[in-house]
Amino acid sequence: MNDAKPTLCIFCGSRHGAQPAYAVAARAIGQGLAGRGWNLVYGGGNVGLMGEVADAARAGGAWVTGVIPESLMQREVGHRGLDELHVVPSMHVRKQMMAERAHAFVALPGGLGTFEELFEIWTWRQLGYHQRPIALLNTAGYYDPLLHFLGDTVTQGFVTEAQAALLIVEREPDALLARLADALAAPGGAADLSRT
Repeated sequence: MNDAKPTLCIFCGSRHGAQPAYAVAARAIGQGLAGRGWNLVYGGGNVGLMGEVADAARAGGAWVTGVIPESLMQREVGHRGLDELHVVPSMHVRKQMMAERAHAFVALPGGLGTFEELFEIWTWRQLGYHQRPIALLNTAGYYDPLLHFLGDTVTQGFVTEAQAALLIVEREPDALLARLADALAAPGGAADLSRT
C-alpha cells in the first residue's frame, strides 16, 4: 500500500438495500476515490454495498484493504480479491485497524453496524481523539430522517452546532469526494496517519 496516498475508510451495508441507487452510489464512490489516486479500507465483505465499493475501487486501481472479524467471514463473505484482507478476532480490533489506516471516514447507506461505526468515529472526533474528516453520503435521501433527528439534538441542547458541523453531508458521490479533498488539503487536515 502507498501510505503517501489518502486512505478512505468506508462504512456501508452488507446488503444492497431496497433502491438500486444505493449500489450505483457505492460504485461511484469506489470509482471516484480510485480516480483521485486514493486507497480504500473497509469491512472486508464481498456482499452488498461493501462488495460494490470494493470492486469498483479495485477496478479503478485503488489499493483496497479489508478488515473482517473471524465470526463474519462466512456471513459477510470475506472478499478474496483484495490487495489485503485481515481476518481479526473481534469487531473492536476491526474498527481499530480500520481507523488507524484511515485519513477520512465516509458512511454510505447501511444498517445498525454502519450507524454504530459512524457515531463512534464521530464521537472520537468530538472528544479530540482524531481530527480526520467524517462524511455521510445521503443517497436518495436515505439519511434524511436521521439528519432531521440530529437537528433536534442540537435544538434540544445535547449536541452543539459545532459538533454537528463536523459531519460533511452530500447527496452525490462526486460532491462528497470533492469536499473530502478540500478537508484533507486544509491546514491541519493533510493526510498524515500520525495525527490522532
